[in-house]
Amino acid sequence: MLRVNTGELGILQGQEMLVTDFDTSGPFWTETGDREVRAHIDFPERFLRPPVVQLSVTMWDLDSDRNQRGDLRPENVTAAGFDIVFHTWGDTRIARMRVGWTAIGALPDEHDFIL
Repeated sequence: MLRVNTGELGILQGQEMLVTDFDTSGPFWTETGDREVRAHIDFPERFLRPPVVQLSVTMWDLDSDRNQRGDLRPENVTAAGFDIVFHTWGDTRIARMRVGWTAIGALPDEHDFIL
């Protein structure tokens, strides 16, 4: 559970286009097996501590003749940013995928010392 003991709570949202492989014949569209893509997100303002980060798929364009497999998760969450990581395997083919993110956490006030 995230307990916020400050007077201010920050909520940031954004979207990131992770995969655009159909037009470029990239690996998520043309290859099989393990594939992974990462995108680093820098917050425009720092949180007091690492926030809670929630991810969601906001758009996907998949090959309907293949299995649809995927693992989407945030990694390396800090007060300044995080990484979006998407992994697929097998014969899954992804032409395009956009991911939405929300970060919720405590904001520093004038009395907090932040490095």
